[in-house]
Amino acid sequence: MFAMLTKLLRDEGGATAIEYAMVASLVSVVAFFCISSIGNSVSAHFESVANAL
Repeated sequence: MFAMLTKLLRDEGGATAIEYAMVASLVSVVAFFCISSIGNSVSAHFESVANAL
């Protein structure tokens, strides 16, 4: 039982996949916030153009 637990704790096979998933989720969160702030900026510019017309 102890040998199996030791083997399980030393296994790093899925660590790379978890690291890639964490990086991908971080990139998607940053992209979401950047796109939403750009969208608000573009919307404000369109409103100012519409008000000028």
